[in-house]
Formats: sequence, C-alpha cells, structure tokens
Amino acid sequence: MFYALSGFCFGLLIPYISRRFAKFMPASPAWAFWQIVKRPKNTRAILKSPLFRTYLWRSLLCGLLTGILSFIFHHKFAAYAPEVKIIFLWTLLLLAEIDWRMFLLPDILTVPLLILGFFASVWNFGFAIPSDSALGALTGYFLPTIAALFLVWKNRDAFGGGDIKLLAALGAWLGVEKLIYTIALASICQMFLALLQRRRAVAFGPALAFSSIIIAICFF
Repeated sequence: MFYALSGFCFGLLIPYISRRFAKFMPASPAWAFWQIVKRPKNTRAILKSPLFRTYLWRSLLCGLLTGILSFIFHHKFAAYAPEVKIIFLWTLLLLAEIDWRMFLLPDILTVPLLILGFFASVWNFGFAIPSDSALGALTGYFLPTIAALFLVWKNRDAFGGGDIKLLAALGAWLGVEKLIYTIALASICQMFLALLQRRRAVAFGPALAFSSIIIAICFF
C-alpha cells in the first residue's frame, strides 16, 4: 500500500514537472531541481485559468495510473529490490509525459536511467544480467541509428537523439530479447496512435515507455 500511495503522490506531480521541463529545459540536475521546486511567479493567474481544472484532472489520472502501476511492480517484484524497479517505472512515466508534451526526451533523465540500468544488472536488482544489459544497451543505441540512416532521406526526424538514448537505457534494463519485443510492441502502438490522431508526427517516447512497462510486467 505504501508504494501505491507514494506512486499516486508522484503521479500527481508528473504534469507539473513536465510543464516545468517544457519551460526551462534544464541543463544540469541542480538547475532542474531549483526550477521545479521554486514557486511560479504567476500562481494566482494559473489558479484562475480555465485550463486549471483540466490540469487537475490530468494530474489525478496520472496519479491513479502511477499508483496502480507502482502497486503492480511492488507486488510482482517484491523479492527483487522493488524500489529500484519503481524508480525505473516512475522515470519512464515522466519521460512519456514530457515527450508527449514537447517532443523531447531530456538527457538529464535518459542518461541516469541508462547508468542505473547497468548498475542494477551488476547488483542483480534489474531485469537482465550484466552481459545482456551491456549488449542490450548497444543494440538499443545502434539499431535505431542504422535505421535512421536509411530513413533520413525521407524524414530527417524519423529518430531523435532522445529516442536513441531511451532505447539504449531500455536495453540496459531489459536486455536484447526483451528490447526487441518492446520495439515491436511500441511500433504497433505508435501506428495505431498515428492513425487515431491522423498525424504523421507523433512522439515515440510514450509508446516506448508504456511498451517497456508492459514487457517488464508480462515477461519477468
């Protein structure tokens, strides 16, 4: 229950944190932390804004989703350092929201996620053994890079640098085989999402994040 409540509380903050990222795009962890915790200058205007109610509903939905997924992660991985895996979960949910809002996967989140994936595999806190983690990170980095070389003539934004780093981080956490499953599932989700929205440019980060969460729950 503690993990569900803490996940709910963190989920409530996800729209706020992503909004702050959209405004300042942090260059360092210290600057990012300061910009997130400091009080906005236009607090009264924000509270009176007609969009504030929509913002509250979005925060509530994010809180419920994060709380439910945190409970599932703790229940499923209770014997295998669930705290580390919940950090993995929360980071992915925050990245999904930021990428959905501004088509950006900031290095300040993807790079620590990659490093933590390596350490988790070494300490046996992650989903993969160290050798599979290293190979998964290399696959996650070079596979989309090679694909982008073939697609750049048609669409230079087919893969962004943030997507490649996120895939490398997911490879470090999940290993090669589960990374391939994640990419396949994310591609299917992305295709249906693009068809539903009738848009060619749709952020790939949310599909990758939720696909990796599903793979982690179903295959580990």
